[in-house]
Amino acid sequence: MDMAPVFFYNLFMTVGVIVFAPLLFVKVILTPKYRNRVGKRLGCALGDSPGGASSEGRPRIWVHALSVGEVASARNLVQELRRSYPLGIILFSSATRAGESFARAVLGHQVDCFLPFPFDLLWSVKRLLSWARPDLFVLVETDFWPNFLGELRRRDIPSLLVNGRVSAASLVRYRRFSWLFRPLFNSFQTLAMQTEQDALSLRQLGVDPACLMVLGNLKYDAALSGGGIKQGLDRAALQIPAQALVWVAGSTHPGEEELIFAAFAELTRTFPNLFLVVAPRNVERGAELAAMAARRGLSAFSRSGGFAGEGSVLILDTLGELASVYALGDLAFIGGSLVPQRGHNPLEPAGHGKPVLFGPFMEDFAEISRDLLAVGGARQVHDEAELWTGLSLWLADPAERERAGRQAQGLIAARRGVTEAHLALIRRVLAQEGRG
Repeated sequence: MDMAPVFFYNLFMTVGVIVFAPLLFVKVILTPKYRNRVGKRLGCALGDSPGGASSEGRPRIWVHALSVGEVASARNLVQELRRSYPLGIILFSSATRAGESFARAVLGHQVDCFLPFPFDLLWSVKRLLSWARPDLFVLVETDFWPNFLGELRRRDIPSLLVNGRVSAASLVRYRRFSWLFRPLFNSFQTLAMQTEQDALSLRQLGVDPACLMVLGNLKYDAALSGGGIKQGLDRAALQIPAQALVWVAGSTHPGEEELIFAAFAELTRTFPNLFLVVAPRNVERGAELAAMAARRGLSAFSRSGGFAGEGSVLILDTLGELASVYALGDLAFIGGSLVPQRGHNPLEPAGHGKPVLFGPFMEDFAEISRDLLAVGGARQVHDEAELWTGLSLWLADPAERERAGRQAQGLIAARRGVTEAHLALIRRVLAQEGRG
């Protein structure tokens, strides 16, 4: 990696830490979600290294996923890694507290150690890498840090980018700061991209074409095999009437819920047995959404509140349950798409054979949303009126609703096998390193 960009990057980081240290210290002390993680992210109080002092013959694989969405993408891959390397040591990190909580919930039996991802301060990175001692680092989709990737390269630890993607907005940023990002991308031994367009974008940035592969999107396999209903989670457990038509609005953001509640209130005039489940992206907003529903004259209750009371709106303010709840619904809306938040994963409901609606802001799932629209498994809406219309058409026509769900599920089935392609890449790299 070119030393000049790294030097200026570290100079900037050092000055930033010195200048903002007092403010950061106060924020950490006053905020439990930071206080409980910051020490380990600095490389302190890590305890014993996983696997003990020696792990002869046991490959150590570190998988990193930025947040909840990337953890969901990695889920199948990690499970298959455990099957392929039953004696191996699998380390898993996520940059966010929500991502780590979700990973612990869904991968607790496959992962040997959940570790913090270090702040990109050189001394923190060195301490954590010396403690973790990985034979291979696998980055899922995104989260590029110069010191971390540079230190991997200095230690001759191979790194792979899997499920890689380049959005239009990211490409603009990568071009503007090509002096920084080109060396980052060239730090990877192999970059496995989702689409040919993603690979082309990196070639245009100057990434070595010999390091690029197109293996598809891990989310397709995750939607097929990772979406079983959580044990004990059914309509009765959620106080959803057995005969209700259920609309699940998942991963919603501020600016969307008002539109969702307004459309729901209007729809219930025509479909009085309609039931709404709203799952905010930030589960801490549950009380806010309940109050918002009440202002619309809707009776809402929350999952975290122990179902005190009854109503026609359930606020799903818990982690790790949305994918299962999609299976209990009749149709779904994907949040982060009616407001410019780049969208969330439409494959979770589609994998259960549910038709999907989403807004125009689906940049992070551009390929998937285009494919779902092309096969008739989804509808794109732009405002409250179109949301109401799209829902009305499917609610009024069960046969068409079921056909759209089958089309969505069929698209996913046609894309299976992506996990095995990624696993073959990992096997090959570990074999080259004599750790397979």
